[in-house]
Amino acid sequence: MRRGIAAIALVSALAVSATACGGDDGGDTGKKSSGELSGTVTWWDTSTVGSEDKVFKKIAEDFTKKHPKVTVKYVNVPFGEAQNKFKNAAQSGSGAPDVIRSEVAWTPEFADLGYLAPLDGTAALKDEDDFLKQAAASTKYNGKTYAAPQVIDSMGIFYNKKIFKEAGVEVPKTIDELKTVSATIKDKTGKTGLYLRGDDAYWFLSFLYGEGGDLVDAKNKTITVDNESGVKAMKVVKDLVTSGAAKTDATDGWNNMQTAFKEGKVAMMINGPWAVADTYAGPEFTDKANLGVAPVPAGSAGQGAPQGGHNLAVYAGSKNLDASYAFTEYMTSAETQAQVAKELNLLPTRTSVYSQPGVASNEIVGFFRPVVDKAVERPWIPETGSLFAPLVTEYTKVLTGQTTPEKGAKAAGDAYRKLLKDWK
Repeated sequence: MRRGIAAIALVSALAVSATACGGDDGGDTGKKSSGELSGTVTWWDTSTVGSEDKVFKKIAEDFTKKHPKVTVKYVNVPFGEAQNKFKNAAQSGSGAPDVIRSEVAWTPEFADLGYLAPLDGTAALKDEDDFLKQAAASTKYNGKTYAAPQVIDSMGIFYNKKIFKEAGVEVPKTIDELKTVSATIKDKTGKTGLYLRGDDAYWFLSFLYGEGGDLVDAKNKTITVDNESGVKAMKVVKDLVTSGAAKTDATDGWNNMQTAFKEGKVAMMINGPWAVADTYAGPEFTDKANLGVAPVPAGSAGQGAPQGGHNLAVYAGSKNLDASYAFTEYMTSAETQAQVAKELNLLPTRTSVYSQPGVASNEIVGFFRPVVDKAVERPWIPETGSLFAPLVTEYTKVLTGQTTPEKGAKAAGDAYRKLLKDWK
């Protein structure tokens, strides 16, 4: 699944209509005269290699059991590359997949560029009313639906129960408690309390929301990342590193963080349900019961965590639209979502799935469901996916001492005003 919102350079793109773009599979319409689906559906999956991808690949290819004349071409595209890779392929009219696993913030951007087929009235939105309201919100743009929600998520503190027991500490509920707990862990065990991912601004959002801030105010078209709350959030993360409560990095943050936590070198990390499968593969969590999950410690304004997740969207230039709609429905169906929840601990986007056997009793799903219900939605505007590139630059510089929290927040705000030219 997600390894975070990668810092991706902005690229210009020209909107292309469905009639102007060609898919990968020649002129196959995807339907025989009998109405039976056929042809090829190419799916770009962005899930984590080595854990999630194996499950999603098998599920995707099992689509052929329902539609034996359809071939599913599974392609795993690294998450950090997928956004621009899809835009470049769609713009050129060559090499785009029929279906893409789109991070929630990408969906309105792709729709605005004309790269996605509207799904209203198609097989892709079967039982549409069953989708969680907050999950469906990111699929809408200009009154139309451009994707089907696949998984929804948020973030929490993952902690090593054995280290906590050895240090004699409780799970921190506030930032101040986090610093105290980390100091005790260092004193009693010699280990660092928290690994704070420093090369991805998605990990900054819980602190920003915890101080009452946000990236922008979409309703009033106002930049807010550099206001008082934004500066305070930058000070909070910087202080965690300076005080020794947390260690950080400037590159390869996902692998560094996961390795340190899985090997018991740090006691805590901030992460989401997408990281559970990989975390269980670590030597510290051979006994899965050693993994604890709790809400991200609250800031001065309260506890805040971002709403994330992934949608499945159909390329407007696909030459196999009917099969692509059916594949999208299959991959977001209640049956498939229940399987994904059981095998990968990922949260369903359909209300009905939460009461199913094996899902209702899933400890990880049970923890994150109320977190998701209270999570802060990002603004569903075309530019949302592009807001992270300038923010991660400044976030990393603040954490590594290359700039001050005040200057970092201001630089991010200035970059936003260049991107959103008519905003205040």
